[in-house]
Amino acid sequence: MAEHKGTMRSIRLEKEGSVENLNMVTEDIPTVQRGEVLVKVKATSLNYRDLAMLKDQYPGGMHPNLIPLSDGAGEIVEVGEGVRRFEVGDRVAGNFTKEWFGGSRRPSYTEPYGSHSDGWLTEYKVINPELLVQVPSHLTFEQAATLPCAGVTAWNALHGPSPLHAGDTVLTLGSGGVSVYAIQLAKAMGVNVIATTSSEEKADKLKDIGADEVINYNKTPNWGEKAKELTGGAGVNRVVEVVGPATIQQSLKAVAPGEELALIGVLSRTGDKIDYFDLFGRASTRTIGVGSRNDFEDMNRMIRDKEMVPVIDSVFPLEEAAQAYEYLESQKFFGKIAISHE
Repeated sequence: MAEHKGTMRSIRLEKEGSVENLNMVTEDIPTVQRGEVLVKVKATSLNYRDLAMLKDQYPGGMHPNLIPLSDGAGEIVEVGEGVRRFEVGDRVAGNFTKEWFGGSRRPSYTEPYGSHSDGWLTEYKVINPELLVQVPSHLTFEQAATLPCAGVTAWNALHGPSPLHAGDTVLTLGSGGVSVYAIQLAKAMGVNVIATTSSEEKADKLKDIGADEVINYNKTPNWGEKAKELTGGAGVNRVVEVVGPATIQQSLKAVAPGEELALIGVLSRTGDKIDYFDLFGRASTRTIGVGSRNDFEDMNRMIRDKEMVPVIDSVFPLEEAAQAYEYLESQKFFGKIAISHE
């Protein structure tokens, strides 16, 4: 098969600070070596971590002048010698964490794209096919690009060592990508959903995608107790905790004894302190580090079977990647923000 030669457009983050440091550059299309594939990147999506890196607020920082974004989807246009996992024409997305194929996460797996190595905000990417998964055929590339981080994180939060079951209840916070995915996936599993939000407009949207009950936390500051009340006083079986210190006390009020807080978010840095006795006899905690390739493929099977469609708020062209970052920072979105590379 003929090699893909020529140039491509990439966006590199020269240094942390602001969107002004996102620079579009022209580079040679990378050469495929034995055991590699070339992906024509069709779409990417943004996560909070991408904004945190831009603002120099990401734990551990990032290497300078990298191509950002951990989440991308596209079509394989060239395969190297010895590749058996995929063929030309396959539609794929990259796994968030390199080399975490299954089992428990290890420290060596915690080097996602965009912080330690070049990410997906480019037109072509050479990659080991073991780091890719096939995406459901009913999804657009923009929809598929939202799966790797937010989708797999939500899936892991609902499953993990102790999966939720039909009839259980999960509490989700807000209307960002992980929370919206958690609602959609939970309903596909037969799990009841209580969601929180800040406005009646967003409450209606949350109900449209499956939330059984929605609490406006501006009107009900003690929303943890309200969530518990909505379960008949038993408490929820899981909280998908995407905010952090500002909400953890209310999340603890909502959860049933012996059940789980899935700790995901660091959207807040300050809040009420918790101590040992806030947790003792109450709930277990589990920190979610997205998930493995097995998690990704298990999730995709359900998405394919249920013909589930991810919720995308807006799609920006590649030339307007900076505006996509600014929209993410505005927190006015519902669901995911994608970038089209077409």
